[in-house]
Amino acid sequence: MAYNLLKGKKGIIFGALNEQSIAWKVAQRAVQEGAEIVLTNSPLALRMGELNNLAAECNAPVIAADVTSNEDITNLFTKTMEHFGGGVDFILHSIGMSINVRKGISYTENNYDFTHKGLDISALSLHRVLQTAMKMDAINEWGSVLALTYIAAQRVFPNYNDMADNKAYLESIARNFGYYYGVQKKVRINTVSQSPTRTTAGAGVKGFDGFISYAEKMSPLGNATADDCADYCVSLFSDLTKMVTMQNLFHDGGFSFSGVSQAVIEQMEK
Repeated sequence: MAYNLLKGKKGIIFGALNEQSIAWKVAQRAVQEGAEIVLTNSPLALRMGELNNLAAECNAPVIAADVTSNEDITNLFTKTMEHFGGGVDFILHSIGMSINVRKGISYTENNYDFTHKGLDISALSLHRVLQTAMKMDAINEWGSVLALTYIAAQRVFPNYNDMADNKAYLESIARNFGYYYGVQKKVRINTVSQSPTRTTAGAGVKGFDGFISYAEKMSPLGNATADDCADYCVSLFSDLTKMVTMQNLFHDGGFSFSGVSQAVIEQMEK
């Protein structure tokens, strides 16, 4: 069911790759709620993924952008503002990558060249996007920016590796930039800490199915799905949440505040 929560709003969705992507679901829901969007991903991801299918469904242009490139981000905002005839009202940052994870290198043995690359893509990219947007006045007053994160930024999850560090830095950038952008133009910036979700990125983490199973047993409401996350993101893009900023918002069925559950206790007693 649609409520026209985003009627008249315009936004950019970073990171949709295929139908398993949370960003893909957010794009669909945003359009269902009345928004117009621009889709973006890296040139490599555009070749590997299925973004043109989503673009056709959402009647949205696709603009390639390497988030480690200031030039590409500037070009993205320039073309987006030309397309919309002005600034945007919301942005979703759904970007994360760890070469150490992909190559199965343990956290204690991280290759630092890989670490730097992953940090640049997964976290610094948010700063780069926000810095460029602020310089270009690309986000309208009372706009909303969301970045997707995971509770491993606060707690240790073996094998999540340096992505935990990346997410912790991502959350810090959201808080700090949230202050400056809020003062300057009432733009709000938050992170959404989602339940473990079966996406292309998540599938690369060793033991990820175990993460999902454990979280399902620990969460009073069960794990939040990608579709659930899309609904939540839409509410945070809407004017109904315009005073929420600089927050890390847990969207995880209660996992983040459950010490232990009866289901886990019973599992441990077997």
